[in-house]
Formats: sequence, structure tokens, C-alpha cells
Amino acid sequence: MPIKTIKSTNYRWVICTMLCFATMINYMDRQMLSLTWKDFLAPQFGWNDTDYGIITSAFSIFYAVCMLFAGKFIDWIGVRTGYIWAMAIWSLGAMLHAFCGICACGVITGEWLVGFAGAIETLHDAGQAALPITTISVFIFIGCRFILALGQAANFPAAIKATVDYFPKKDRAFATAIFNNGASVGALLAPLTIPTLAHYFGWEKAFLVIGAMGYVWIFFWIRLYRRPLANERVNQAEYAYIYQDEEGIVSKMRKINEGPRMKIHHCLTYRQTWAFIAGKFMTDGVWWFFLFWTPAYLSDRYGYTSDSTMGMALVFVLYLITMLSIVGGYLPTYFVDRFGSQPYQARMRAMFYFACIQLVGFFAMPLGDLSPWLLVFIIGILGACHQSWSANIFSMVGDLFPRRTVGTVTSIGGCAGGIGSYIILMISGLLLTYAEEQGAAFTFMSYSGHQAAYMMIFSACSVAYLIGWMIMKMLVPQYKPIVIV
Repeated sequence: MPIKTIKSTNYRWVICTMLCFATMINYMDRQMLSLTWKDFLAPQFGWNDTDYGIITSAFSIFYAVCMLFAGKFIDWIGVRTGYIWAMAIWSLGAMLHAFCGICACGVITGEWLVGFAGAIETLHDAGQAALPITTISVFIFIGCRFILALGQAANFPAAIKATVDYFPKKDRAFATAIFNNGASVGALLAPLTIPTLAHYFGWEKAFLVIGAMGYVWIFFWIRLYRRPLANERVNQAEYAYIYQDEEGIVSKMRKINEGPRMKIHHCLTYRQTWAFIAGKFMTDGVWWFFLFWTPAYLSDRYGYTSDSTMGMALVFVLYLITMLSIVGGYLPTYFVDRFGSQPYQARMRAMFYFACIQLVGFFAMPLGDLSPWLLVFIIGILGACHQSWSANIFSMVGDLFPRRTVGTVTSIGGCAGGIGSYIILMISGLLLTYAEEQGAAFTFMSYSGHQAAYMMIFSACSVAYLIGWMIMKMLVPQYKPIVIV
């Protein structure tokens, strides 16, 4: 009598979908400031590019510091509970932005019970105190960004750890690309929803409504997430697929899930950790620059405000293109299945291709002189390559390190990426303000003033990936996983 084959469940894709929604909410909350500051916040609080650069760079450094400990927290408390805490904290931080105007009003005038509209009127009447309004509002927003960063720092360590738990090595970059595309989905929805909410209901309501989405996600996460061993929705056939890289699949499941732990300073003794650090430090700031500055750039250069139909359409198309990163996430799986490549080598090969494509960034502004659509198309391709790069570099951690250390190593690299982002965002704000002050006297290539500063930043972003890849290749030329007895 033939043996009946047990059909595998596919619950891992349910988990991947939840991670995608979490990342979507993460980026919508993060992007609310970039879509409201130029057209809604700057007129009310008197901000310039430097003020905005200070706020965004402060978020980056907070994120970097929090990231250093977030992974350790996730390794200690677990994905399920850790994600609940993370989402609850950053959603609270996002919603608190709505009360920054009231807080600024209270500090400056002593009037706290004024409401959203009353705060605007009171601050407008206090126009003669322009410097205090600007300075105080910047510090208040920085405080909210700290709470946002505190929670959001745990998103990727938790998501990567969940991916390692639910996917074999060859599929991790693809799964990571799918959930990481939540960033693109969030970026697609953000320009359609946030400026519209801000325009019709006030920017405060936009922060409240979008921020509250995180608590809806928590409701479903509590009911859906369990580790594979404890999840009754995952059958033995799916266990076998998930742990195909291990020996003694079912009998050794508990040992596999536990694995060894490493302290942060111990992780830093390995070249593999430094390769991950280098890749994140060199490239994370590029994505954050596009995320935080593209709406302002379209407004400065073409006059399309974030709440205009054309402005929303351009940002929407840009992030629609970035969703091509799913193809980039699948590329290593294709190399493994088609050519029999080892997963790490397949990942490095794919990342080299993405790094080379980034050089197209040198042509973004020259072609943007012809049409904003050409600029958006190129930035979209660059964003897709970054997300593909990001999916693969995150998956490298699962390739090279024990399971119980994945969150810690991910947080170390995330910290490095946050520091790199802080540098590029701070420099961008200062450089753009300086270029505006200098006007035609400030030149780079064929551009002057503001545009010259943007061209300098685009040029630096274009070469960052290739430099990062070469450093990584020198540190870890061949697949060499960390084995701790």
C-alpha cells in the first residue's frame, strides 16, 4: 500500500504577510513628517532646511542607539512579545506628534488647553517670537521622534528573527524582500493619505489616524504568531521544509530554536559582523535620504507640493517602482535553484549587481531637467535596488550566525546604518541651507545653489553601494558561518 504524503502547510507566508504589514505601518509613521513639514509644519513653526535636517538626523541617531539594544531585547524576550512592545511604543510616538503644536503653544504662551486649531492661532499671534517658536518646536518634535525611534528600532531585528525561524536559508532573502516591500507599500499609501488628511482635517489628525493603525496590527499579531514548534497551524511537513538546512529536523527542533547566544562585544570579534556593519553603514542613509527629502525636492525644484495632485502622483509612482525589489529578493533563490550556488555566494553576486545599478544615480538630476517623471523613474529604480540590497544583507545574518544571535547582530548593523543615516541627513540639511545662502556662488558640476547641493548628495549616494560591497567582500570573501560549541 503506497505511503500517503502529508501536504505541507504554508503558514510561514501568513507570518510573512504580518511582517509586511508591520513594515508598512513602520514606514507610514516614519514618513508622515517628510510629507507634512514643507507645506504644513514649516509655515506654522518657521522651519528651514537646517531645522528639518536636525530633526531627521536626530531621529537617525536615536534609532541607531536604540537599535544597538533592540536586537538584544528581541533575542531575550522573543519575537511575539517583543514586536507587541515595539509596535505599541512607536505608534504612541507617532500619535504624540499631533500634540507638538499644543505643547509649543503651552511653553511659549502658557496656554495649554487650546486645541489643535487654537494652538495654530495662538502661535500665529505670537509671531514676533519667531525664534523661540522655531527652536522650541524643533526640540518638541525631536522628543516625539525619540519615542518613535525607540519602538521602530526593534522592527527589523524582530522581523529578521521571525524570518529565520520560519524560512530556510535559500528563501530568506525572498521572504525578506516581500515583508520589506511593506516599506514601499507604506510609501505608496503615505502620499495618497497623509497630505490629504492634513489638507482637509489638519496635520494633527493625520498623525493621529495613521499612528493608530499600529494598535490594530497588535490585535491580529497576538492571535496569529507562535513559533513553529508551538504553532498548531504548522504541520510536520512544513517543519521539515523550514529546517531543511539542519540535520535531525524534527528531533533536534528545540536545540535548533534555542542555539547559542553571544554578547555584543563577542559579536564584534568576528569579521562577519564587521562586513554586515560596513554594508549597512554605507547604504542605509541613501534610502533615508530618498525617504525624507524627495517630497521636499519635488516641491523645491518643480513646485509640486506634497498635497498637490502632481506631487502625490510622482511620489506614488516612485514607490510603486521600488516594489520591483521582490525580483531582487528572489534573485539569490534563482541562483541557488538554477545553478546550485551556495546561498551566501548567490547573495553576494546579487548584491554586486544592485551596487552597479546604483551608479545610474549620477544621471538622475540631468535627466530630471527634461522631466520630473524621468527623475522619479530613476529614483524608483535606485530605491528598488536598495530594498533588494537590504533584503539580502539582512538575510546574510541568518546565513552566518546562530539563530539566538540573529537579533543581536541585526541590531548592531542597524545601529551602524543609523549612524550612517545621521551623517548623511545632517550633512544634507546643512549643505542645502548653505547652498541656498550662497546662491549662484555655490557650484558643482553644471549646477549652482540648491541644485548643486542635491547633485553632490546624489553623487555620493551613487557610489556608496559599490564601496560597501567591496569592503564586505574583503572581510568575508567566502561563506564562513559562525559555529559556537
